[in-house]
Amino acid sequence: MSKEMAQDIARTMLAMGKAARAAAAALACADTAAKNMALLTAAESIEASSAVILSANKLDMEAAVKKGLSGSMLDRLLLNKGRIKAMADGLLAIAELDDPINDVIAEWDRPNGLRIQRVRVPLGVIGIIYESRPNVTADAGALCLKSGNAVILRGGTESFHSSKAIHACLQEGLRAAGLPEASIQMVATTSRDAVGFMLSSMQQFVDVIVPRGGKSLIARVQADARVPVIGHLEGLCHVYVDASADITMATEIVLNAKMRRTGICGAAETLLIDRKALATHYPVIADALYAAGCELRGDADICSADSRAVGATDEDWSTEYLEAILAVKAVDGIDAAIEHIQHYGSGHTECVIAEDAVVAERFFHNLDSAILLHNASTQFADGGEFGMGAEIGIATGRIHARGPVGAEQLTSYKYQVSGSGQTRPV
Repeated sequence: MSKEMAQDIARTMLAMGKAARAAAAALACADTAAKNMALLTAAESIEASSAVILSANKLDMEAAVKKGLSGSMLDRLLLNKGRIKAMADGLLAIAELDDPINDVIAEWDRPNGLRIQRVRVPLGVIGIIYESRPNVTADAGALCLKSGNAVILRGGTESFHSSKAIHACLQEGLRAAGLPEASIQMVATTSRDAVGFMLSSMQQFVDVIVPRGGKSLIARVQADARVPVIGHLEGLCHVYVDASADITMATEIVLNAKMRRTGICGAAETLLIDRKALATHYPVIADALYAAGCELRGDADICSADSRAVGATDEDWSTEYLEAILAVKAVDGIDAAIEHIQHYGSGHTECVIAEDAVVAERFFHNLDSAILLHNASTQFADGGEFGMGAEIGIATGRIHARGPVGAEQLTSYKYQVSGSGQTRPV
């Protein structure tokens, strides 16, 4: 990159940062009605602009096919009328949520008469770096707005045209509500140097970075960021089928967890099956997966029981396929399943299928992934399904936010202390 180009990127990013900081100050004081009006208008604009968005998405899809992106990545990128409607519905759902800002989280009185309140406030300016999925533009912009944060969006090169068209709809909503257009900004270049500049040189303007994408993107952000990061690691999601599981239920859940959408972070990547269930449960589950077009990569026990299975390597237990591939291992009950997940898991989402309540309780008690499910598909790992309207991603860290990151998770708090003339004794 030439010196002149680097200077242009620096000027552009710093101008965006300055504008975002000013917008954040205005948003922190914006009333709920204005924020909701912006969201409702943006939702209407997205539906009204369906043809424009689809045309932009067609450009992205054509370029992605030429680049040889995988089927799952193409699915993540693809927009259709149903997905556009879902985006608009997500904005409507966020508008209906309670406004988290100024919510009194806790309050108490001290013996000296001081009244103390812990009150929810925005984080400030959020930088969001994401790949492929253009709907993140709408979800992230809307959630940041609802939580009173300004946001700088840097979408992936693959979804540039789609994201730009969606961003225009969000801008229309801001204008209609009289809110600063800089509340939701989108980086207008596909240069990776813009990402590098945001991570390393915008500490005075950006308060937190949220990455959403593949392992390499997350690793880069966590290594280079000079501000706090709300981390979203890969979805190495596990399903454990206990011998006590209902066979029909187990089959339906495993099939959905793996095959509903293979390219999302909540898709199951490893199936652990109780050795006591190999003869009863596994054949039925395996037949359903094969019929749906899924490849099974099994350990020695699985391959011995199923000639159709491909032998798994050590690498398979730590691979997020995002394809119609499932690693399968036979384990000696719940404790062995927990041990495997603790060793190989990414802390994202795990599921236990069991009728034995003791097994389910042990699973919940002994694992510490962000989301744990009993008798339900891992594909419910989604902010919309949690009643959050949408999500920015699934946080797998242990600081600030875990699990689906919605509007409430994009806040911090301050203390408000009210007195009646109290002074502290010497």
